[in-house]
Amino acid sequence: MRILITGGAGFVGSNLGLLLAERRGEEVIAFDNLHRRGSELALPRLRAGGVGFIHGDVRNPEDFDGLPAADLVIECSAEPSVHAGYDGSARYLLNTNLLGTINCLDYARHHGSAVIFLSTSRVYSIAALRRLPLRCAGDRLTLAAGESGPGWSERGIAEDFPTAGPRSLYGASKLASELLIEEYHAVYGLRTIVNRCGVLTGPWQMGKVDQGFFVLWAARHRYGGALAYSGFGGAGHQVRDVLHVADLFELICRQIDALDRCSGQIYNVGGGPEVSVSLAELTALCAAHTGVALAVGSDPTTRPADIPYYVTDTGRVRQAMGWAPTRSVGTILEEVLEWLDRHRAALEPVLG
Repeated sequence: MRILITGGAGFVGSNLGLLLAERRGEEVIAFDNLHRRGSELALPRLRAGGVGFIHGDVRNPEDFDGLPAADLVIECSAEPSVHAGYDGSARYLLNTNLLGTINCLDYARHHGSAVIFLSTSRVYSIAALRRLPLRCAGDRLTLAAGESGPGWSERGIAEDFPTAGPRSLYGASKLASELLIEEYHAVYGLRTIVNRCGVLTGPWQMGKVDQGFFVLWAARHRYGGALAYSGFGGAGHQVRDVLHVADLFELICRQIDALDRCSGQIYNVGGGPEVSVSLAELTALCAAHTGVALAVGSDPTTRPADIPYYVTDTGRVRQAMGWAPTRSVGTILEEVLEWLDRHRAALEPVLG
């Protein structure tokens, strides 16, 4: 099988490409414009792992013209910041995330490729997420056992949670892409799967405040630097579930083998309640693993795209694919810290 991974030098794309080549023996082509700082560090790893690399930009349809035909496109390309566009132009975000999807779909239609699209949990309504009946328990916000509502329960957020209303420019671009994928599936018979991913993490993620907080927190504790709890009173009680990229790979493998059966489906994909953490809890974990107690600042101001709680209800994908995450928050943190130590010379200028 030949697999084209757009955004193939990014964190998720490069890890998926290397694992697909190593563990499944697939022919993989990584396609990337190297826009994000740190993506250039993936090129030697891709080369060593037998993954081909083609420099190109999903915004440019002509960049697809020279690509060989692929059996499957895994669409990982994105401007991933949920805050993108709020302080400036949204053009790069929309051209990458929406126009890029159109170009990927047209390529797939031309070559008869299947498409696995990595969408986001941020397609869901910000207002609806803020209206959840959250309670503070220790250093985290939580949903009470036994309570439920439209698309939510103590298990987290399910696929039928409301998407109506503002969900950030980033989320809107991804939801619009999902709608186009649905139409290409219906009109042209494209085999498609959409994964609405929560927080993905693991080694080789170039973590930032607005995308990749788990690695950022670990890097600040290892290399030094400032951290702050932002929004919702500045206590760090907001919660996310996290998923190791290798656990995502295991799911992708099952989806590749079940493309005909699962075509047209949308799945919420994440760590679920068992692999969730608040910022305050993550600070304590980092301190315990590193012996460094950082003084974390506090900014109570809640930004327009901030949400207090997102934990994935993975019930649908577990039932359909027989899949479940295997790596705990502690295991992921240990692996990230070991990576930060091993590659300090290359990583500290980017993450420090």
